This record gives sequence, C-alpha cells and structure tokens, in this order.
Amino acid sequence: QLQASGGGLVQPGGSLRLSCAASGTIFSLNSLAWYRQAPGKQREFVAYISSSGTTNYADSVKGRFTISRTNAKNTGYLQMNSLKAEDTAVYYCKIKDFWGQGTQVTVSS
Repeated sequence: QLQASGGGLVQPGGSLRLSCAASGTIFSLNSLAWYRQAPGKQREFVAYISSSGTTNYADSVKGRFTISRTNAKNTGYLQMNSLKAEDTAVYYCKIKDFWGQGTQVTVSS
C-alpha cells in the first residue's frame, strides 16, 4: 500500500513537502510518480522518478517542484516551492498500478 501525506493550506509563494510511504518491497525496485487532480479537472501528471533517480516533470511545475526518494526508508517526496493557486489539488502518488489515497493541497491567501 501507499500512504501519501504532507498536504495542507499554504499561502501563494509558500512551500510544502509531500511524502509517499510504501510498504513491502515494491518501492525500491520501481519508479514513483506524483499526479494531481483539481476540482472538475482530470488527473494530471506532475513528476516522476525512476528507481535509479532519473526525474521528469510536467512543464507547469518545472523549476518549482522537486521529486526525490529514499529507498532505505521506502519513501518518496515531492518538495513544492513557489506554490500558486493553480497548484491547488488532491495529490496522489503512484507506483506501478498502486495509488496512494491522496493528500489535499490548497494554495490560498
């Protein structure tokens, strides 16, 4: 299972760090991705990190978000800086066909 956490309410320009904890051996051998879904919109890709550390980002978050992982802790992270109102969404982590339960990020003054 995957457990996402770290969401919350933050002002524009602020930062949050999301975590995705995985159980078992699924984490270290597989890539990790973050997606998000805003109200009334489709779920969209945010960031990806391979098992060896190769990363990829959606254009909308490049330069502001950083994905990372600590295999020894079976945990992945999404550091989000310079947050904007349009980053407001439920954020999900994904490994293979497994999805975390989502964590709400709200960017508002």
